[in-house]
Amino acid sequence: MEQTTAQPHALPLDTNTGIDNRKIGVWLFLGSEVMFFSSLIGAYLLTRASALKPVDIIGSAIPLISLNTFLLICSSLTMALSLAFARRGSQIGLRLSLLATILLGATFVAIQYTEWNKVYTEGMTPFGSPFGSMFYLLTGFHGMHVIGGVGWNFLVWLKAMRGGFSAGNNAGIEFAGLYWHFVDLVWIVLFTIIYLL
Repeated sequence: MEQTTAQPHALPLDTNTGIDNRKIGVWLFLGSEVMFFSSLIGAYLLTRASALKPVDIIGSAIPLISLNTFLLICSSLTMALSLAFARRGSQIGLRLSLLATILLGATFVAIQYTEWNKVYTEGMTPFGSPFGSMFYLLTGFHGMHVIGGVGWNFLVWLKAMRGGFSAGNNAGIEFAGLYWHFVDLVWIVLFTIIYLL
């Protein structure tokens, strides 16, 4: 009698749509995040209609925040590269691009903290004005999402360091990337409405 040894392989996921159910779950989660940030942005816009924006304080932060925005956009590029490297089977490229994404995200949070400290010492406190409250609320919630994304990408990077991804098995990178790109897109909206308008 012939014995066969089971080869480890990814089990096919049963789906009615032809799309991985985990991917649909990530999209549904992102849809709820869109509603969450839309309500915060709506509240901010209503506040701006009746509250003055401290142009001198916010204006002085624009160069630093522009750099921060550029770094976050670059992190979206490195995240996209990590998926491309995984699909090509390049483990070194995957690991380096994920690490770059993590470092850029962590740098974004550090710069945001520096900016908060700067505007706070210049007199814009969370409870001093309606604009200040909404400023800290919006940028704070976004910052927490970036921290969450950095943590998620760190876990993906740890798996990549153990060789957990391949050309045919890279859905985990794609899911983390969907979240990361969403966080970046939200920041572009926030940067525009808070700092530029």
